[in-house]
Amino acid sequence: MRALRLAVLTVIALLIGPAIAFAENPAPRHPVKHAAFADGGLTVPMDEAKMITFTQPITTLFIGNPAIADVTAIDSHHAYLLGKTFGVTNMIGLDGNNHQVMNAQINVTNRMMGAVTLNRGAETYNYSCTRLHCETNPRPGDPTSYVSTTEGTAQQHEANAKAAVASSQ
Repeated sequence: MRALRLAVLTVIALLIGPAIAFAENPAPRHPVKHAAFADGGLTVPMDEAKMITFTQPITTLFIGNPAIADVTAIDSHHAYLLGKTFGVTNMIGLDGNNHQVMNAQINVTNRMMGAVTLNRGAETYNYSCTRLHCETNPRPGDPTSYVSTTEGTAQQHEANAKAAVASSQ
């Protein structure tokens, strides 16, 4: 019985040991190399930027849908990728001879829990949601009428609450 227990503990130590060592010494955070794009692309949260590093010099960068993401070249080996709105697009990089050296899928995710983005054509409408209810939550880039209606309604509710408090005193 004792030998069986020792064998089980040894197997568990062999399986868990590397995981514990990794947790204690996590890999250093390095910019993403463009070779990593081949495995499902690059994911960036909405309204966040991520620095990317290219293994080959890039002179020109294109984003398939600039409403979803934007890229700013820093130099021939580095760029910042900005997630603008939820969706998927691609990024193409050209070298000095205008030869394509990369074509990567870009996935922009919605980082907020309980957030919903409704895309209607080129327009986006953002909502904050619980399990049972959603409320408007306009963000930069939403249609002006949606933003002004939402803000106007919120201001009207606030004015009504202040009036109710003032009349009760």
